[in-house]
Amino acid sequence: MLPKAFLARMEKLLGPEFPAFLASYDRPRNVGLRVNPLKTDAVPDLGAFGLEPVPWEPRGYYYNPATRPGLSPYHEAGLYYLQEPSAMAPAGLLDVRPGMRVLDLCAAPGGKSTQLAAALQGQGLLIANEIHPQRARILARNFERLAVANGLVLNEHPQRLAERFPRYFDRILVDAPCSGEGMFRKEEAALTDWSEETVAMCAGRQYEILCSAAAMLAPGGRLVYSTCTFAPAENEGVVSRFLHSHPDFAVVPAAAPWFAPGRPDWVEDPAPGLAYTCRLWPHLLRGEGHYAAVLERRPGGTAEPGPAEALSPLPKPAADFARELGLALPEGGCLSFGDTVCLVPAGCPALRGLKVLRAGLELGQLKKNRFEPAHAWALWLKSAASVVDLAPDSREAAAYLRGETVPGSAKGWTLVTTGGLSLGWAKGDGATLKNHFPKALRHLS
Repeated sequence: MLPKAFLARMEKLLGPEFPAFLASYDRPRNVGLRVNPLKTDAVPDLGAFGLEPVPWEPRGYYYNPATRPGLSPYHEAGLYYLQEPSAMAPAGLLDVRPGMRVLDLCAAPGGKSTQLAAALQGQGLLIANEIHPQRARILARNFERLAVANGLVLNEHPQRLAERFPRYFDRILVDAPCSGEGMFRKEEAALTDWSEETVAMCAGRQYEILCSAAAMLAPGGRLVYSTCTFAPAENEGVVSRFLHSHPDFAVVPAAAPWFAPGRPDWVEDPAPGLAYTCRLWPHLLRGEGHYAAVLERRPGGTAEPGPAEALSPLPKPAADFARELGLALPEGGCLSFGDTVCLVPAGCPALRGLKVLRAGLELGQLKKNRFEPAHAWALWLKSAASVVDLAPDSREAAAYLRGETVPGSAKGWTLVTTGGLSLGWAKGDGATLKNHFPKALRHLS
């Protein structure tokens, strides 16, 4: 049951549109997936999932929930990310291009971050931050699964990052924690935790996060502020307050004909440009409720890149392993965290003192001059000298995801693929392949 205070407010705001808005809660939820171009240019046939295009995201599709694409080996291979269709909008509005420095400030679980990574095409730098440790670990796992090599996952407070990265980023996404009114149908916790007091608390916190983000944006840079709530206090209200206190920022009209305009008439003392922000209404499109504002910092002054991390060449055991298996590597240099070897993009900022959960692409571990490759490297690869391909609908693919041995004549380390997409490692003895799919990720049935 929807909260009475919420319904009363929405009826007052929407007027004659309110019955259509209310009726949208009786329709089935729309579910979506976004194809990951970092994995392959030749996308396998996904027609079995009943796909229909999402208008505002070129790689986004609605799917038939009865087909359950999350259980397919393609999901474990990182071919796509299951993402609510409206949630695909904010990252697209950010206009990310290869080579940029990009920050996703409130990034977990990673749908929008991996969407930004796709736009970067492996070039430039993506920092994805999440203040809650457990959610940050989920974010790091999704970076691994979707083959993001030029990204860092941090677990920091936004204010601390603002002190560390002044005027540093070309693009920033602030998908702010909110009261979640747009997710009432999707997340029961959003419904049970809602109150007008929560809305007011969120609005205050959102303004603080937005101010921290602004301090990190380079002159001429672009910032997208988004929420999944209908509350004007958290949407136009926060943006208006921010614009009044940051005269070097302005709203950029979004080229998004699918979305409704913002409502300056719903807040007091509206700042100029609020009508150019976006509202996604569930009764006007196939998706849940969202809000987005595209903000740009006026040119003037220079970006402040700060010190870069000192990178090292690839350790010999890792270099030997790559050469023997004919493995590719992204551009960059190495950082070691104990015995773990990671490859990070050139120009990576100095990381000392930051809580880093993932630094670039984890290559593997050095163990007494023996090198053991990481699952992340397998998922990033597109080919190797030794490969065994398991059909996505085969018993062998299902067995591999359960952690079982599978038949194969290869010897030594072998890249396991499904439908041509890398899935993980195995080690062969000429008759069987010992499974190296991570235990924590194995399917139970």
